[in-house]
Amino acid sequence: MMASKSAADRWTESDVTPQDGRVAVVTGANSGLGLETARILAEHGARVVLAVRDLDKGRQAVARITDRVPGAKLSLQRLDLASLESVRAAATELHAAHPKIDLLINNAGVMTTPRVKTQDGFDMQFGVNHLGHFALTGLLLDLLLPVPGSRVVTVSSTGHRMQADIHFDDLQWDRSYSRVGAYGQAKLANLMFTYELQRRLAPHGTTIAAAAHPGAAATDLQRNLPGPLRKAADLLVPLITQPADMGALPTVRAATDPAVLGGQYYGPDGFREARGHPRVVSSSRKSHDIAVQQRLWAVSEQLTDVKFPV
Repeated sequence: MMASKSAADRWTESDVTPQDGRVAVVTGANSGLGLETARILAEHGARVVLAVRDLDKGRQAVARITDRVPGAKLSLQRLDLASLESVRAAATELHAAHPKIDLLINNAGVMTTPRVKTQDGFDMQFGVNHLGHFALTGLLLDLLLPVPGSRVVTVSSTGHRMQADIHFDDLQWDRSYSRVGAYGQAKLANLMFTYELQRRLAPHGTTIAAAAHPGAAATDLQRNLPGPLRKAADLLVPLITQPADMGALPTVRAATDPAVLGGQYYGPDGFREARGHPRVVSSSRKSHDIAVQQRLWAVSEQLTDVKFPV
């Protein structure tokens, strides 16, 4: 019989080390996991940039965090990951505002959207979840590389296991479209990006890349599920999910725990990684395919016209 986990094994917000003097950029920080990630980092002293598509919602998020964390050091940055023009503009503005970045949290995402394209003609899920973050990371990496202990944390999902491969012959799902398949491919791409980025960062010795997933967290990502699935989700979500603040903990641990190693993947420690406290978890065998990682990297550079300084 397995021994139960002791309280000492359960990593919580109280384990976050002081973040004073650190600058953290969190995408999609206006709600859900991103909001909780920003709030926890701010509570521990970080200067947090909430990178959001809707500035009005961003201002509401700032107010919510400030209510809980008086004196929180917060700023807003407009960022629409569905537009490479917006990504480049945001990167330019962040360069002007910050001489360095310690933490880049690639958190924003969309899930199971109807068939729709980004401004640049990419499948929305692949474009926002992967290509937008790929471009943003490449454009900001020069602000992280000189900073010892800096990190890039990208949020994936157990949904990466729903997609067995990256479909290079139809990356944008033009021939046929599957909401679930497109989501799985984008989340698999998040992991492959992290692992290849870590391989490229390793010789520099200053910045690491890690990944995380929230398990089954109660957020509004389910809003795009088709009708019958949405109704089922509405009934099941309260029974099987954990609150957004718990869902954010794997990301926060990957971003702040001094023991984190480059290339690690964090998720909940409970049954099927749906709920619980953050720990190192494993990803699918396909996610570790180096040849596919490198091919995805090359294709992503071509599609975004962003070259990394590593």
